[in-house]
Amino acid sequence: MQLRTFLARDMKEALSNVRADMGPNAVIIASEKSKSGGVMVRAALDEADIEPEAAPPEPVETSSVADFETHYRDGLMRRLRNAPSEAPARARFDRTELMAALHRHRTPDSLAHALAEDANKAQLTDMTLALACAIDKRMRPGPIDLTTASALLLVGPNGAGKTAVAAKLAAHARLNDRRITLVAADSAGAGAVARLETFAKHLDAGMAIAETAPDLQKLVIDCVSKKTLVVIDTAGFDPRDGKARSAFAALSQIAHVETLGVVSALNDAEEAAEIGAALKTLGARRLIVTGLDLARRAGALLAAATQDLPLAHVTRSPFVASGLESPTSLSIARLLLDENRSTQ
Repeated sequence: MQLRTFLARDMKEALSNVRADMGPNAVIIASEKSKSGGVMVRAALDEADIEPEAAPPEPVETSSVADFETHYRDGLMRRLRNAPSEAPARARFDRTELMAALHRHRTPDSLAHALAEDANKAQLTDMTLALACAIDKRMRPGPIDLTTASALLLVGPNGAGKTAVAAKLAAHARLNDRRITLVAADSAGAGAVARLETFAKHLDAGMAIAETAPDLQKLVIDCVSKKTLVVIDTAGFDPRDGKARSAFAALSQIAHVETLGVVSALNDAEEAAEIGAALKTLGARRLIVTGLDLARRAGALLAAATQDLPLAHVTRSPFVASGLESPTSLSIARLLLDENRSTQ
């Protein structure tokens, strides 16, 4: 398996470079925005497709989404080894088929038409790559660097999965040798404190309860001074409700605290877009989408990912050990065009 990394100004140029250097059999396994503002694309080529005079593979750069890409690449390599000798034909771009796929995932009409238009303008024959280019124009990836984060405040609707996300963040931070304190800012919620206490015990993390904003502020300052990451779980609420937002405004203003919005992929797509926009007005700087393992339609993920709020991570498992994934425009395009994923 040959792996190479390409840097380009945009997705179209990157894909052109992949085809020119690695040939038509190369498979795009990941893409992300580069720090310089361009696009970084990683491509794979099976050894059977490499010409004898081909140059040795270039080393793959490390990044904040390395774990996700390693997991995806390993799965891809297993599928390639077990694949039949003739690879199936790739879906060619067809605007009607693309619109049908987007509608299967209950994508809002305005967003579906805009994506189809941009995909058409990309002038790529491959349907997946064309859609990835269109999504890339609207999506802002923003993975969380748990080696430098100080305090993370999770906000979102009831049932969005904030407590599970808190545990996943803590688990990832522990893998980076960070000290952790899990904080319950929702002591009245049914079972909220007990769940956090259980997670804290298994992760060998600290546990605290903050009843008020001043209590939380003191706790955060103390933990930051000790270089301990604070992950704060809050009560669920509708961020579109003005009165509910005002009750959480004081928490998001605490020094060293970064507010993270949490939205479920099980939401209606338009609801997810509205919630994401409301969370931004509340002060959320990034978004985490949960429940992809339960959602058969990815319209909510797409709507949330294309809001003016960076998409940090997604979850596709209820288990803490499964952690967080950092999707790319290409991985979302594949998900949307997977006919086995959605239903009519």
